[in-house]
Amino acid sequence: MINIKGHDFRQITVRSSHTRRGQQYKNKIINSLKRFGLTSDDVDVPLEVIAMKRAQASASWYMFEEHLFFSYNKGTNFVENLSTVFQVIEYFLSLLDESKITSEEFVKLFVEDVDIMAQRKAAREVLGVDEKSNDFETIHKNYKKLSKEHHPDMPKGDTETFKKLNVAHKVLKKELIL
Repeated sequence: MINIKGHDFRQITVRSSHTRRGQQYKNKIINSLKRFGLTSDDVDVPLEVIAMKRAQASASWYMFEEHLFFSYNKGTNFVENLSTVFQVIEYFLSLLDESKITSEEFVKLFVEDVDIMAQRKAAREVLGVDEKSNDFETIHKNYKKLSKEHHPDMPKGDTETFKKLNVAHKVLKKELIL
């Protein structure tokens, strides 16, 4: 079981038919969102060419006049990550459908900037970690070291660099501490 946004989800294991299953999960995500009046043009679920490789899965859509986004990257391959993306979206859509959460609460769970992927890549560069790094401990350690070094009260401190470090850490924390 994995805990995402305070709820437990089952991590599936895919051993075969990765490409076909990736397409099936994409279709499931789109169909789940169609229940709320969205069309396939309102939803973006990029597929990996090699669905069995380790890669981040994501879905983005426009709903309630907001850009909503969710990604997951801790599974052993792309299809397992996409399965988790589907489960999380489906779970919260069900809560919304049953009026257990409001549309505002739903939006708050998934709202992101349109360029979030570029922001995450830039944040990893600012913090000096590999662009595919998902180890929050390492990212946090680099953040602490760099923020101490660039703190405005330190001799070599720089306010602008310090602000960039804080923004980068916040972006990655939101991604990795689900």
